[in-house]
Amino acid sequence: MKLQSYDIPDDLLYTKEHEWAKEVGPSVRVGITDYAAKTLNDVVYVAPSRVNDKVVQFKSMGTVESIKAVSELYSPLSGTVTRVNKELDSRPELVNKSPYSEGWLVEVKALDFASDRKQLLDAKQYAAHLETLFKK
Repeated sequence: MKLQSYDIPDDLLYTKEHEWAKEVGPSVRVGITDYAAKTLNDVVYVAPSRVNDKVVQFKSMGTVESIKAVSELYSPLSGTVTRVNKELDSRPELVNKSPYSEGWLVEVKALDFASDRKQLLDAKQYAAHLETLFKK
């Protein structure tokens, strides 16, 4: 799905704070959306939660820094971080170039993703949410 010039893949779930989640095996991969990446502009540093850190749905799980600002990252689910994208240490610009593949942030072992996913948006709902932001 495309909204203006933002890519919103149909196979992901989204937060209103512009993070995405996707099940990959026993974990859930998390990143920021194309909208967030373009809004931040040039990402220069990413500081997500670390392996074994506990994350709570919709609570801060780190920061992403661009030349414009430092922004909070919010977890789309509750669980334990099992993997961090170490590639971002030396190539934070991957968040801008490829937010849905190479620029992912962390993987989380969910406590109860079936329950957490009910609080997330599908692609159509996220697109509608973005539309409301553009009307303000």
